[in-house]
Amino acid sequence: MTNPILFFDMDNVLVDFQSGIDKLDKAKKQEYGEYYDSAGTKHEAHYDDVPGIFALMDPMPGAIEAVHKLAEKYDVYILSTAPWKNPTALNDKLKWVKDHFGAEEGSVFYKRIIFTHHKDLCHGDYLIDDRPHKCGAGNFSGELIHFGSPVFPDWDAVVEYLMHNV
Repeated sequence: MTNPILFFDMDNVLVDFQSGIDKLDKAKKQEYGEYYDSAGTKHEAHYDDVPGIFALMDPMPGAIEAVHKLAEKYDVYILSTAPWKNPTALNDKLKWVKDHFGAEEGSVFYKRIIFTHHKDLCHGDYLIDDRPHKCGAGNFSGELIHFGSPVFPDWDAVVEYLMHNV
């Protein structure tokens, strides 16, 4: 018998996106002015298009430990998107996974990363995602766990729920 399949989104689930923004120095933020919205207002930045930003991000609190705990009972995969206009996003995200979870055969996400803008095309038992209405997450065939919601505000709540469902 196989373990249930569990997918993890990356941005704001495994990875603290704001930490990458915070690491862009003031000069770089001015240099990357083209990533602000079309009206030129700086309150609505498109930082996910900044080359290299995904390599700067820290893990979400508790994410690394949660993945290792859940991998004991689930077949775990990353199911993430990469911004279409960011030429380094795929490489930076892959590097981030290797840096934080290992690159060698036998590491928890070794050859278990799927990049897609259509998460609903992937079949599994659970998807942990912070944006249920983006990239097909809301139409995922298994159970969607809305990370950051009142029911699942943090990794402790997610792990407790999933460990009781195996």
